[in-house]
Amino acid sequence: MASSNFSSFLNQISSKPLSVLDAAIPLHKYIPLDLSVTNTELKKVNVSSSDDLEVYINNHIKNNNALVAYGGYNETRNIYQRSNYFNQANAETERNIHIGLDLWLAANAPIFTPLDAIVHSFKNNTNYGDYGPTIILRHELKGISFYTLYGHLSVASIANLKEGQVFKQGEQIATLGDATVNGDYPPHLHFQVIKDMQDYKGDYPGVSNKHDVEFYLNNCPNPNVLLKIK
Repeated sequence: MASSNFSSFLNQISSKPLSVLDAAIPLHKYIPLDLSVTNTELKKVNVSSSDDLEVYINNHIKNNNALVAYGGYNETRNIYQRSNYFNQANAETERNIHIGLDLWLAANAPIFTPLDAIVHSFKNNTNYGDYGPTIILRHELKGISFYTLYGHLSVASIANLKEGQVFKQGEQIATLGDATVNGDYPPHLHFQVIKDMQDYKGDYPGVSNKHDVEFYLNNCPNPNVLLKIK
């Protein structure tokens, strides 16, 4: 299925917003967050420090009378330069283009599946700056299979999980982790839609380099076609 057709298919799954966070949080309490290289405010923030970045994000949420900050799809960021895991030494292979949608809120917040799902795989990805505990769900609708990835979770989220486990739409699947377990980031959910898992299990690239970004944007369309946050 072509990328545009896949995005259209995802968009048509529901005319109403789907949620991976508590559905009681109204959409007007979501505020966009810009962590891109073009945000000059970040020059005043030590983005290599999860504590300093968390203060910046929490202030952004509070100052806008919001509960959740969101954004980051196809966003070029400098926050990955602190970790060798992202190949920052080479401009061509440096992975700094974010492929998922980030939802920033307090640790231990419950996470829900937006659709009926089966657990495809899970893993604690422990590289510095990586996802930490991660769950990947498989969905099948109208004969089409696709996947959703949930990164930066708590360790407890995967402690008793089993591949093949079934979750119904709206059922809690996890809780958010904190910086001690989530790759050393302020608490947030990395939510990503994946068309083809390419034999990955418990992991899938969520940050791309310039060379590969077209492929990843095609394989991982904007998750907001499901969530419909505006």
